[in-house]
Amino acid sequence: MSKENFDDYLNESLNTLDKDITPRKNLWPGIERAIINAERPTQKHTTIWPKLTAVAACSVAVLIAVNIVFITPEPKPAVAISDYFLAQKNSLLVAYKNQDALTSNWQVQLQELEEAELAIKQVLENEPQNQALLTMLAQIYQQQLDLINKVHAPRWQHI
Repeated sequence: MSKENFDDYLNESLNTLDKDITPRKNLWPGIERAIINAERPTQKHTTIWPKLTAVAACSVAVLIAVNIVFITPEPKPAVAISDYFLAQKNSLLVAYKNQDALTSNWQVQLQELEEAELAIKQVLENEPQNQALLTMLAQIYQQQLDLINKVHAPRWQHI
């Protein structure tokens, strides 16, 4: 059905419609009540839970941000280096535990290197990001590992 046919059909139907249709019951009291209730200010029934939830979520977000920015300590590279080399040193000492050392004073030399390590660590407490001190610490650790290896497994034994 095209638009013109539909418009014609609608106009014809409206013209033939009975204009005096009366409702089965009186509708005016309901309309009057609706108008009176519409004029009254409606009371908003707001609940506190959505607001309380929003405040709690914001508080948690702020606490997390404060924890991340202000409370979390910056990582100390000296601690990471120390842990790594300590594990290496312990594994070497365990591996060479049953082997005889070529020299008898290697533990004195190791003790001197450990004292140098402690001195560098004390200075690093004041300057944890000092790259020269971190390099020196890594060299001390490497010297300790080399000493343990050379005393227990010299190169001439591997030939």
